[in-house]
Amino acid sequence: MIIAGMLLLAVAPFAAGSHVDARDYSSAGAGEAAFAVMERALVRGFDYICGDTFCEGDYGNLRALQLRCSVRSNSGALAGCLWSFAGSYAYVSPADALPSVQARTWACHLPVVPGTSLAALLERLRGPDALDTPLPGTDVSSYEALTDCL
Repeated sequence: MIIAGMLLLAVAPFAAGSHVDARDYSSAGAGEAAFAVMERALVRGFDYICGDTFCEGDYGNLRALQLRCSVRSNSGALAGCLWSFAGSYAYVSPADALPSVQARTWACHLPVVPGTSLAALLERLRGPDALDTPLPGTDVSSYEALTDCL
């Protein structure tokens, strides 16, 4: 009985419905505007440096697709964030005389400290230097996290 209770406590924080998309915290659509400000700031930073960094390789047209963060529905504490990217390389094959495309996607985890408040993340990453600003509770920026992913 004691072990069953301990297992229930260990599983309870991740029970179905205990987390929501940060855009929907604290109610559906309520966090969308603030989250969009942060996401736009990060994308602007990415687009600004992309040509000199991530976009110099095979996938020169690399694009940020979407940032999603999961938060506890009862507190707004972050569980994790994932930023998706896509890129392609198009060319004409001399042998076929037809265009070809090589495409790829990436899913990059941002190293947010679990339990950090969504409000702290939104406040920290809304300015013009959002991509280079360390994530709350860390000394790692989103840019540094992307260098390990892309």
